[in-house]
Amino acid sequence: MQEIEKKFLVHSMPDLTGATKTLVRQGYLTVTGDSTQLRLRQKGDHHFLTLKGGEGLIRTERECEISKSQFDTFWPETNGRRLEKERWTGPLIDGHIFELDVFLGTLSPLRLVEVEFETEQMAHAFEPPDWFGADVTYDPRYKNSQLAAQSH
Repeated sequence: MQEIEKKFLVHSMPDLTGATKTLVRQGYLTVTGDSTQLRLRQKGDHHFLTLKGGEGLIRTERECEISKSQFDTFWPETNGRRLEKERWTGPLIDGHIFELDVFLGTLSPLRLVEVEFETEQMAHAFEPPDWFGADVTYDPRYKNSQLAAQSH
């Protein structure tokens, strides 16, 4: 499965009326610089194991839900490569869905917003709203795995 996604800094906080907030914590089993990333993520009461590969706009992504027990078994191995954030999910005027991440802890006050697309053409044609800041899709400093390594 492929993920086509653009990532932006947040210029100013939008009106989040109608958006849903979820607390997210994630940790990486692989180290920064690995060509494939293996990530554990807890979103509310749900736990996931995710494999991501590639760089930039189009990446491979495979994810499965796992039990809390499985999550807890591997979580200690992510020590030093973790982050926490509030994720706000909501609709944009053009019908796309945004995921606005407000990072907690040492990564605060960083805020990033991501939008997924069905095709590469749709991604290139996307006109971000005024509250979006600089496009950091291709900037490795804003990859969650890189941020997780910096947050300890």
